[in-house]
Amino acid sequence: MHHHEKTAFLKFFVTYFVSVALLILVAGYFYFTQIKNHYLKSEEFSLIEYARHIKMGEGIQNYSTSEYKHTYVAVDKHIDIRNFTVTQTTFSKMIPMNRTLYYLKVIKSKKNFDTKVANLKIKVIFLQLFLLLLFAYISYRLAESALQPLQESIATLDKFAKDLIHDLNTPVTSIKLNLKLLQKVPQLHDNNAVARLKKSVHDISELHESLNTLLQEETFQMELCNLCEIVKDVVQTQQQIYQELHFKVECSSLKVKINRNAMKQILQNIISNACKYNKKDGYVKIYTKEKTLYIEDSGHGIKEPSKIFNRAYSDEHSSGIGLDIVKRLAYAMKVHVKVESSFEGTTFMIS
Repeated sequence: MHHHEKTAFLKFFVTYFVSVALLILVAGYFYFTQIKNHYLKSEEFSLIEYARHIKMGEGIQNYSTSEYKHTYVAVDKHIDIRNFTVTQTTFSKMIPMNRTLYYLKVIKSKKNFDTKVANLKIKVIFLQLFLLLLFAYISYRLAESALQPLQESIATLDKFAKDLIHDLNTPVTSIKLNLKLLQKVPQLHDNNAVARLKKSVHDISELHESLNTLLQEETFQMELCNLCEIVKDVVQTQQQIYQELHFKVECSSLKVKINRNAMKQILQNIISNACKYNKKDGYVKIYTKEKTLYIEDSGHGIKEPSKIFNRAYSDEHSSGIGLDIVKRLAYAMKVHVKVESSFEGTTFMIS
């Protein structure tokens, strides 16, 4: 599964599941509250029934003496008939006696009520857990179903891209070979048109390699590599093309776990841009600090450095695809790429 597919899958799954989970939890809470209030009403009604039996002189032998108690209380003011008192261990209610200042106070133990409420709570919790697991499974299956059309589209595009890149191998190789033949002609050694053609062929070749590496994103093999060796290899290639620039590499050993080809494409795109958009007789400086690689140039800077990794962002000399590929390859390897820019130049930080 591609990274963007995983992101889409997780977003759908989390959104649906969290929404349903909140609904289940809220519904469970209100259900518990409603049933608990029903239990309270039942307890109050049982006290009224107990008091009625006493006032009517009927037998109370069916009522447990350990659970029910009553007493007569003298009061000097009227008590609302709706009174119902709940304490830590008991329920109580005051029932007025006929034409007297005495009230019948009936008391009931809370033990059975607490047991019923505890059982209710366990029941609601288990029911909610069951529903959460059920809807987690349903969310997973729905996310899979929703992702299927996207996966089919991506598979079709990947196949098309792989076929296209494969078909480009022949013309790119042919152009390179013919360019080498042209360079052997003495009259064309200092020809500007051939020099421009050489740079254009190099750009096409780099883009071809980047796209080819990007299509292998899901099969990346991560290994421990010396990043500085890859840097020196890329710089050596760029020096042959941009001979007017000054390259300074202060990198001897930086062991990191990466995919060698993907990292080479990242460095190739960044260093190539540093050369392409540099000043005349400028420099490209590459150095390390702790676990971070810095690529610094003396170019004209970037107007909006925060947008350069967006596919839609480009200038009049660029398609904008190079740094978009950098972002995707870096994301696939969990590599962080940052950029700082001013009118005095640009610095990329790879960590």
